[in-house]
Amino acid sequence: MATSDECCSVQLIDGDGSFNDTGIESFIKEVKLHECGLSYAVVSIMGPQSSGKSTLLNNLFYTNFREMDAFKGRSQTTKGIWMAKCAGIEPCTIVMDLEGTDGRERGEDDTAFEKQSALFALAVSDIVLINMWCHDIGREQAANKPLLKTVFQVMMRLFSPRKTTLMFVIRDKTRTPLENLEPVLREDIQKIWDSVPKPQAHKETPLSEFFNVEVVALSSYEEKEEQFKEQVANLRQRFNHSIAPGGLAGDRRGVVPASGFSFSAQQIWKVIKENKDLDLPAHKVMVATVRCEEIANEKFTGFTANENWCLLEEAVQSGPVAGFGKKLNSILCTSLSEYDAEATYFDEGVRSAKRKQLEEKLLQLVQPAYLSMLGHLRSGTLEKFKEAFEEALNGGEGFSLAARNCTESYMALFDERCTDANVELANWDCSKVRDKLRRDIDTHVASVRAAKLLELTSSYEAKLNEALAGPVEALLDGANNETWPSIKKLLQRETVSAVSGLSSALSGFEMDAKDKEKMLTNLQDYARGVVEAKAREEAGRVLIRMKDRFSTLFSHDSDSMPRVWTGKEDIRAITKTARSASLKLLSVMAAIRLDDDVDNIENTLTSALVDTKSNAAVTDKSITTFDPLASSTWEQVPPAKTLITPVQCKSLWRQFRAETEYSVTQAISAQEASRRNNNWMPPPWAIVALVVLGFNEFMTLLRNPLYLGVLFVGYLTVKALWVQLNISGEFQHGVLPGLLSISTKFLPTVMNLLTKLAEQGQSPATNNPQTNVGAAAFKSFQNGSSSSSTSSTASSGVTASGNDIDYSSPPKED
Repeated sequence: MATSDECCSVQLIDGDGSFNDTGIESFIKEVKLHECGLSYAVVSIMGPQSSGKSTLLNNLFYTNFREMDAFKGRSQTTKGIWMAKCAGIEPCTIVMDLEGTDGRERGEDDTAFEKQSALFALAVSDIVLINMWCHDIGREQAANKPLLKTVFQVMMRLFSPRKTTLMFVIRDKTRTPLENLEPVLREDIQKIWDSVPKPQAHKETPLSEFFNVEVVALSSYEEKEEQFKEQVANLRQRFNHSIAPGGLAGDRRGVVPASGFSFSAQQIWKVIKENKDLDLPAHKVMVATVRCEEIANEKFTGFTANENWCLLEEAVQSGPVAGFGKKLNSILCTSLSEYDAEATYFDEGVRSAKRKQLEEKLLQLVQPAYLSMLGHLRSGTLEKFKEAFEEALNGGEGFSLAARNCTESYMALFDERCTDANVELANWDCSKVRDKLRRDIDTHVASVRAAKLLELTSSYEAKLNEALAGPVEALLDGANNETWPSIKKLLQRETVSAVSGLSSALSGFEMDAKDKEKMLTNLQDYARGVVEAKAREEAGRVLIRMKDRFSTLFSHDSDSMPRVWTGKEDIRAITKTARSASLKLLSVMAAIRLDDDVDNIENTLTSALVDTKSNAAVTDKSITTFDPLASSTWEQVPPAKTLITPVQCKSLWRQFRAETEYSVTQAISAQEASRRNNNWMPPPWAIVALVVLGFNEFMTLLRNPLYLGVLFVGYLTVKALWVQLNISGEFQHGVLPGLLSISTKFLPTVMNLLTKLAEQGQSPATNNPQTNVGAAAFKSFQNGSSSSSTSSTASSGVTASGNDIDYSSPPKED
């Protein structure tokens, strides 16, 4: 027999009806009831005061409830409801000793606590012992029939039967056999059941749906103690494994898990105290709701503090984690398994609902980490795609083929990594991240494609610009009748070459036919635009070109040698030729002629600007005759192809003539000066007169050679002064300026000659002094001649103002 130290007791409800929630918590922890799950039983006892309830429990379950001392008189011993753990009985069995009914201490009218405690015992107990004296069988009040009637009536309102075992313990059994007592007792119980008003749902429900009725009889404890203890020992065996099938409580229903027993008992007592009908199914759901929520909160808190989860969450912030899905799924399953183990005995619906809520909270907690993982996978896959795509393009692989292969390869890699990161428990959909990756890849491919196409286009445009700009400029510079046909051939040749090259380069892009044709057309338009832009650029410099061409043709001969105006050149013809060439350049630059259109620009310009006879005829007829250049457009030439309008041509020609007039005037002046310089011989009649009149003097000179030497020396002296003073050059600008210039230089020049003669005289003498003097003078003459010939060349770089020049006008002075 177990000692009293092996059991533990606590007052669950005191005599005033206060629930000892602190005491029951300590009791449950001490007896480790929370570890039992559903494997526990609750036994309670009810009956009249001083009927030996505590004595029976102490002998039956080895508890230490306080017993009445018979020598002190019969009085109330147990107040309220006490609870203790039974010793030596499996499974864990909790027994409750209820305050006795029909006690004098509470009085006749204070029966509320009796009903409340009886309802409480029926609500929380699997087995209820109803202790009664043998001689009270057949009596109305003594057998607790009114109390049972009230309890049955309330119990009938339960939504579902709990199937409590009612064990009637007959004390102090008399000689009447139990076989005769049991039918009477069962009949009384059935009558009570039948007399209880039933709700509509249980009109036909039998007593056996709510209660199992057992009847046992015990001998008198005081008179037959040994026999009593033997009978109690036999009865004790029936409480071993009482919840097993076939046991006293084998068919019980709606069991509250052991961890929720304290809360359940407290809530049941609360609704009983508030005079509410006891609704066990609702109470069962309530208890399950509270306990499952507590368990779920504990597991959620435990998960947030889980070391493995914290490490995994920290790792995934900095980069992808291998085996992320399996690791996270394992941690989640562990937490949910712990929840299932602790909540397994609670109401299935509530348990499942709370488990689902816990699962949702956990998944909501870990989802950011999963999204971070997907983000790392997406960004990492995108970067690797970019590298592989660039390598494929650098390796010479076709653009579309490289894009397709790389996209398929790295999308498959992403799917594989997503599978590794997938949390099986969550079954999250990564399609949005996958779609985002695909959009990023497509965007990158599109940007690279656009860049490559732009690079290709720019490359061929640069080639076209290089191939066209310089040649076109050169062709326009040498403008003639073949200029635009040559430019057109050049444009066609280079355009065909560029279009062919670009078309071949675009084959790797697998472009749409329309897009490809558009690009090729744009390249053709670009080539044409280069030519047109260059033509417009050159048209802006047409005046400079015209002056250069005029200067080249006017100032150089057919061998490209500079002209020396000796007086034999036909300046009129040269000027006309040079101006015609300049007008030709203007007509070529006036419009773009890349098509096969025909125009009469050159004829119009020639007739309006060069043909002076027709201009004079027009002026004679009427000053109001239509001017072909008084227009902003050319006939048969669209405005878009016009480079220089007729009005602009007229203005340019007027400016051109004004700026080239000086060159022509200078040429005429140089020619006149050359004629004067070369015309030093006297006229023939003067020579004849000189011979006739000077015959005598000539004969005198022949007779006296000394005179001839003196004349020769005088001639050399005059010649030297002529050269030194540059008399022909000085008088080129007029008589008066020449005289003034010679007068200022005459004396210094004479002194210079005398000085040189003196120097020659001091040198060693020779046999012929006259020869030395003549040599010195001749040397001075040679020096003067070379300087004179250098300054005799005239040139000019500006054009005249008209084709018809007045050659009789004197040269302009500098």
